[in-house]
Amino acid sequence: MGDGWDLIIVGGGPAGAAAALGAKRVRPDARVLLLDKSDFPRDKACGDGIAAHGRDELALLGVPGLIDDHRPVPHLEVISPGGARVRATVARPNHVVPRMVFDARLVEAARRRGVEVRRHHVRDLTFAGGHVLLSGGALRGRVVVGADGANSAVRRLIGLPAAPPRHTAIAVRGYADVPAGDDVQHIAMQAEGWPAYAWSFPIGDGTANVGFGMLLPRLRATGLPGRQVLHGRLAELLPHLPARNLRAHHLPLSPGRPKPGAGRVLLAGDAAGLINPLTGEGIYYALLSGRLAGQAAVEADGDPLRAYRRKLREALGRHLRTTDLLARAAQSPGFIDAAIATAARRREVFDLLVDVGLGAGTVP
Repeated sequence: MGDGWDLIIVGGGPAGAAAALGAKRVRPDARVLLLDKSDFPRDKACGDGIAAHGRDELALLGVPGLIDDHRPVPHLEVISPGGARVRATVARPNHVVPRMVFDARLVEAARRRGVEVRRHHVRDLTFAGGHVLLSGGALRGRVVVGADGANSAVRRLIGLPAAPPRHTAIAVRGYADVPAGDDVQHIAMQAEGWPAYAWSFPIGDGTANVGFGMLLPRLRATGLPGRQVLHGRLAELLPHLPARNLRAHHLPLSPGRPKPGAGRVLLAGDAAGLINPLTGEGIYYALLSGRLAGQAAVEADGDPLRAYRRKLREALGRHLRTTDLLARAAQSPGFIDAAIATAARRREVFDLLVDVGLGAGTVP
C-alpha cells in the first residue's frame, strides 16, 4: 500500500504550504507530506502583491512576521479605461514580495513544523478504499490536497475540467527599475480589449513587478501572436518602465462557485479556480483556501470534502457571489469608470473596492 500519510499535498506554492501549516496548527502530530516538482527557491510568474488580508492569513498560520523585512506599500493608484483616476492611502498597507522569496519562506516554515518536503512529480492518482494512492501506489494518503496551480495535474486526474476560456485570463510579468522611494501600487486599465490592465508594484529595493493581463478570448480575438500583444501593450501603458525577465502565465478566474475537489481530494488556490475575477489577485485566496483545506483534511475523518466545502462557503461564499456579479457588470468599461470616479470622491467607496478586490469584501 506504499508510504502512508495523514495528508499529502501536491504543490508547494502558497496554497500548498498553507495547507501544510494549517494541518499542523490543528494536529501537530499529523503526518504531512508536501510534494513539488521543483526545488525551492524557484521563480513563479505572478504580480507578487500580498495584501493586508494575506498578512491576516499568515498570522492565522502561525507565521505573522514572515515578510516583516519587506517595506510596506501604503498607496494605491488606479486609472480607469476612460481615464478616471483615484490615488489614495490604503487603510492597511500592502506588500510586494517576489514569489522566489515568499514561497521558499512558506515551505521552510512548514518544514520547521515537521512537514516532510520532497521533490516529486505526481503523474497518477487512484482511490483505494479510504485512501488516495499516488505514483503507482508508492505514496498513500488519507487525504490529498491538490495545490498545483492553474494547470493542476491533480484536478485533471480526478476528472474535473479546467476553467473555460471565458473565465481564463493571461498575463505577462517582468521586473523594472524604479526610484528607491516609489511606494505606490499603480494600475492602468485599457479600454482596448477590455477588461485589460497593466500594473507596477514596487518591491522596495529599487525594482518593481510590472505586467499586463487580459482575458484569453480577447487576446485570441486580436489574431496576433500573444507575445506581441502582451509585451506591446505593457510597453504602451508603462513606457517609462522597460521590463526584463518577462514570463506569461494563465489565471483561472473564479466563476463564483468553485469546484473544490472530489472524494478524498481537495483543491486549493489556483487549482480550484480561486482567483479574483476583478483584479486577478490570487495569493490571499491561496493562503485562505489552503489553510481551510489543511484543517478539513485532519479534522474531518469521515468526509473531509464536505467539511472543506462548508468552510469555503462560510469564508468566501458571499464574497464570491459579489465578485461574480461585479465581474459581469465590469464587462462595461463605463461601469469601472463610474466606480473609480466615485472612489476618488468618497473614501468609503475606495476602501470597499480594495476590500472586494484584494480580500473577502462584499457590497452592502
